Amino acid sequence: MPKNNRRDFLRGMAVAVPATAALSGFQAMASPMRQKVKITDVKMMRAKTNATPTNWIKVETDAGIYGIGEAYWGLGVKELVLGYFRDYLIGEDPLDVDRHYHSMLRKWAGAGGIGGVTVTAASGVEIALWDLAGKILGVPVVKLLGGQFRDGVRAYWTGSPKDPLDPASCREFASMLKNHPFGITAIKSDADGYPRRYDPDFKEPGHDNFNRNLTRKDLARIAKGFNNLREAVGDDIDIAVHCHWNYAWPDALALARTVEPIKPAWLEDPMTPDFSDSWVKLTAASPVPILTGENLYRRDGFKDFIMKGGCHIIQPDIPKAGGLLECKKIADLAELFNIPVNAHLAGTPVASVASAHSAAAMPDFRAQEFSVGFYNTTDWANMIHYDGPIIKNGKIRILDKPGLGLELNEEIVRPLLLPGETWWG
Repeated sequence: MPKNNRRDFLRGMAVAVPATAALSGFQAMASPMRQKVKITDVKMMRAKTNATPTNWIKVETDAGIYGIGEAYWGLGVKELVLGYFRDYLIGEDPLDVDRHYHSMLRKWAGAGGIGGVTVTAASGVEIALWDLAGKILGVPVVKLLGGQFRDGVRAYWTGSPKDPLDPASCREFASMLKNHPFGITAIKSDADGYPRRYDPDFKEPGHDNFNRNLTRKDLARIAKGFNNLREAVGDDIDIAVHCHWNYAWPDALALARTVEPIKPAWLEDPMTPDFSDSWVKLTAASPVPILTGENLYRRDGFKDFIMKGGCHIIQPDIPKAGGLLECKKIADLAELFNIPVNAHLAGTPVASVASAHSAAAMPDFRAQEFSVGFYNTTDWANMIHYDGPIIKNGKIRILDKPGLGLELNEEIVRPLLLPGETWWG
């Protein structure tokens, strides 16, 4: 076709088929999702499911659709959510999840600062908003966080033998793990309990209730206990060493060298949570991977650890540290420095599944904790309605269902509510 004729043809097509008409088919398909949904209420329930109360959050809309989230580890969460966040959220578009998260932190930072209970409360609301957004748009939450790298997130169990120094006790523990229906492939076991367990009155030389040290006797016990555990579970179950921020950096390094023969997956939180140059020195000298993060908040809390080499692995507590998208952003920062990600978790199955959706959207994610608190694994799992087991073959399953794909089980949850609490009161 000659050049001028081709130009006239295209001009004619533009007249015959307006741009709006060309998009009409897509608009028709998207129209159910474009209906404006507004938030009408925010509700909460508090329950005794772990060492501190769990806070379940429900965000309701004028479309009859709602989302469920969880915020734990903090007295005062309910006061923040219902006393501050609720009035702001009513009337808002629930799909503006990140804007609402930032607004809650900016508007009410004075109620508790940009950390601690304020971030935890906002994280719980953010999880409920993502569940709601997924239901409105008809997709799993993980698809809204950038896409899905895995359909199951490796879970690790936190627990220890009754007596790590007794090989028979370790074998009993190993048998439970290997025969558990969850198919457990990784565990985290305590090293911090050794001084207290075997010298509860701090009478042995070198022990002091406030010192952050390990004696040679402590290290010998730890070596024996973890060697017993490794021998009992074999090489098919990974072992991490749990420290609960108990040690000064020379003692943390001594501990790392002590457990190195069992090739632990990581040494967790050996020193106090805040960043210091001691974390850099420990990470550089340790023969085993150093992990930290469960007491850090938002990207600000992880920045120095990531950028200055303060650990080998980061481990945010996703429902506590900033929610699903913020922790995805933390993981994206870590990826630039070739630092993998784990997830701490001390909540109910609501928090576990929500956290797994974020973890499934992170490229180099390794393992997520699950904790049953005061309950056995059956009672813990039954707190929610879920299509099939929550954990299977050692992985938290991500369902191909809208939102988080779960509902609270009223029959199980009602008896757990704290005095004065009512069902979505």
